[in-house]
Amino acid sequence: MSKHEKLVKRFLDRPIDFTWDDLTALLKGLGYRQVKAGKTGGSRVRFDHQDADAIIMHKPHPSPILKRYQIDQITEVLKRGNMI
Repeated sequence: MSKHEKLVKRFLDRPIDFTWDDLTALLKGLGYRQVKAGKTGGSRVRFDHQDADAIIMHKPHPSPILKRYQIDQITEVLKRGNMI
């Protein structure tokens, strides 16, 4: 099992300690690229994919750990796009 496959499996297990860096690595491995949300974006980040829906979310702070609802929302978008 590759490192990316392990990361996908871990993400689908909905861990309580999944970090922002883990998410960016996961999405990059699925073909997403991070796009600045504009001058007034603040902590809002957009991930675009050529063939799937964009993912727009707030970067968690001060802790880099994602909230459970964020993991659920991202999972829904990835499943809808047949990415996972």
